[in-house]
Amino acid sequence: MGGFTEAELRALAGERSFGRGLGYVDAVSGIEVGDGWIRASVRGTERYEVELLLDGPGRPAGACDCPYGQEGNFCKHLVALGLTVIAQGADLPRRSETARDRTRGLDSWLSGLSREDLLAVVRDEIAEDRRLRSRLELRAASARGDLTGVRSRIRELLDIGPFAQYGYVEYADARAYADRAGQAVSAIRSLTASGRAADATALAREAIGLLAGVVESVDDSGGELGRIGGDLAAAHHDACRATRPDPDELAHWLVTHALGDAADLTGIDPLDYEDLLGEQGLTALHRHVAEAWKANRTGWAEKHLMQRLAKSGRDVDTVIAVHAADLAPNGHTHLLIARELDAVGRSAEALAWAERGIRDTEDLATVDTALVDHLADRYAQTNRLPDAVTLRRDHFAARRTLLAYQQLRAVARATACWPPEREKALDLLRADAARKDAYGNRVLVDVLLDDKDVDAAWQAAAEFGAHNGQWLTLADRSRPTRPADALAVYLRLSVPLTHQTGNVAYEQLVSLLVSIRDCHRRLGTPDDFTTYIADLRTTQKRKRNLIRLMDEHGL
Repeated sequence: MGGFTEAELRALAGERSFGRGLGYVDAVSGIEVGDGWIRASVRGTERYEVELLLDGPGRPAGACDCPYGQEGNFCKHLVALGLTVIAQGADLPRRSETARDRTRGLDSWLSGLSREDLLAVVRDEIAEDRRLRSRLELRAASARGDLTGVRSRIRELLDIGPFAQYGYVEYADARAYADRAGQAVSAIRSLTASGRAADATALAREAIGLLAGVVESVDDSGGELGRIGGDLAAAHHDACRATRPDPDELAHWLVTHALGDAADLTGIDPLDYEDLLGEQGLTALHRHVAEAWKANRTGWAEKHLMQRLAKSGRDVDTVIAVHAADLAPNGHTHLLIARELDAVGRSAEALAWAERGIRDTEDLATVDTALVDHLADRYAQTNRLPDAVTLRRDHFAARRTLLAYQQLRAVARATACWPPEREKALDLLRADAARKDAYGNRVLVDVLLDDKDVDAAWQAAAEFGAHNGQWLTLADRSRPTRPADALAVYLRLSVPLTHQTGNVAYEQLVSLLVSIRDCHRRLGTPDDFTTYIADLRTTQKRKRNLIRLMDEHGL
């Protein structure tokens, strides 16, 4: 049995889990050493069962039934067991060899028993262990082809009753329920292995339906039911491969399943059965899907399945037909259609659909902006820059944001028509600001700052108002040419910060103080700054972190 080191445990678990595992070493109990594995219990929030595997390739692996461990992580409980094993490392080879001896001794003893004695041993064990008895009964029913017995037992295994309080399986009991449900999967696989694949197919479908019926009544935060659903799907696929069911019937079931509540639970993809369906089954599959979609053209599952089949057959017209039957009011579906057509080189049709998306959107303020970007790019690529300007202008008029302004500016500059377009855009923003629209005020100042028209931005802020962040930006950009105006802004912004505590507020205040000092330097009034700082130090002397920051900046 291979060993391992603390460094390997740290690398496996990460610093956080390793550090927390140090505190659980004393909670490890019941260590059991086997051939290549070590098991134990670790007392945490609950008692967890952990197992280290030491003889696999590479570094040691482990499993724990705590929530973090069930997600596939090397948890603190595994760290605790690993550290305990390292501490007992000198004794590990002896205990490992003892475990091998026990295994060899058990095999030798069982092999030497007569049939009658072996049966007696098994009967004694199943009398003591109800779960073992249950598993063996199910295997026996599967082996003798007792379909009624197997079906009855599978129903019992998938019944949440024994685990549910008030009709709901809590998280703490979900894994035990999933373990029982896993026995149903084993029984179905046993039927397939014993030549009863047709029965296995039928039972797999029944089990999928039963599991789907209880999934809403189980707290499956750990994903255990999803695992069982995937296992049932695999068992069904294997059974179908062994028995080759009627293609039409299989196609019908696959479509019904894909459109039902159990689809997400199993993840069954009808196209995974393509080789079993054959040409006849695929034709039936397409027919059933088309019928389902025509009956419910806006259903998500129906649309997804219809498009899935169409794309697999490179049938772009069907993909478009599915999209076109349920067009979104904001043009998003038009964009999807345009992209599908572009992908197959049908650019003229793609452009027409994109333009239709703009026309069909009642309010351009709500249009999918990705559609506007797509169409503007297509106009630019086909030398239709005036059309791109018109599109961006209309979008900005409907949705007056800094981004829409920047996009209009970019295309208008490329078309050499930015000055008149800019004036029209600014007129709209000034009208918004004049109506005392606070959002309009912000956008007007932002676009002027983005244009680097600082004087116009200052005038707009003074006339219509601005938020503190904009005033700070204006002061920073205007300090070289308007130090007095900038100083007034910095002083105003610093006042509320002098009444706050905390390092974030201190850092903001010191940044303003550095700017205030620069303004006084530019104005030739350093003595005024010295007096201001002295007064500030007096009033703020209890804030040691602030004073330290001021010292670091020479204030």
